[in-house]
Amino acid sequence: MGYKLLIVDDSLSMRLIIKKMVEMSGFEVEQCLQAGSGQEALKILTENKVDLVLSDINMPEMSGIELLAKIKGDPSLSAIPVIMISTEGSEERQKEARDLGAAGYLRKPFQPEEVGTVLQKLMGGLG
Repeated sequence: MGYKLLIVDDSLSMRLIIKKMVEMSGFEVEQCLQAGSGQEALKILTENKVDLVLSDINMPEMSGIELLAKIKGDPSLSAIPVIMISTEGSEERQKEARDLGAAGYLRKPFQPEEVGTVLQKLMGGLG
């Protein structure tokens, strides 16, 4: 049995690329939900049990960092691991995400092997 993922990115094409990379990595996915904004992601999280969130950092209205803070600040959602994804790989940004409780960080562009390594380490295996 696979995992239920939520991919959050304001770009549909990027969400599809991330989904494809996760599939190509060999990580077993049962269901892949998608959100185009932080607000949409929070709505999905309140209505669905999700095992893992992969979120872009730079999004309009609510950044991935703000989404991460809301997830980690909500007792009903705080146990969900969140992996941040960004073109920005600065140590400051990664530290900020880690300090808020991010479980991992992927820097765009990335390869399926990188995705697989992060997911396997985080979830303890390939589904």
